[in-house]
Amino acid sequence: MLRSRSECGRVPGSMRFAVLAALSSLLLVTGCKSNCRQLSEKLCDCTTSTTEKTSCLQYAASKETASGVIVTAADEDLCASLLTQCDCRLIDTPEGKVKCGLAVSPDGGL
Repeated sequence: MLRSRSECGRVPGSMRFAVLAALSSLLLVTGCKSNCRQLSEKLCDCTTSTTEKTSCLQYAASKETASGVIVTAADEDLCASLLTQCDCRLIDTPEGKVKCGLAVSPDGGL
């Protein structure tokens, strides 16, 4: 069946709704993650293989939902600051480890 030019590339209304619903759900899910969870996932992105990344992400999710784990407002603030400065390209350096929260700086701070 041939389509007119005006129909080419158009997404049917019902399909458009489904795509928008899926994107909205994705935004809601990602918008609800804590800063510490986002930092954990960023660190998982630094792994070298897909298998390691998948395992890391599953571990991060299980740790966040584990009973007895309480993340304070101070923890969230710290994770937020680390999230902005953590860089996978530098993670194997002492400075990079400090910036990602994996080590303490020599002066005793993060």
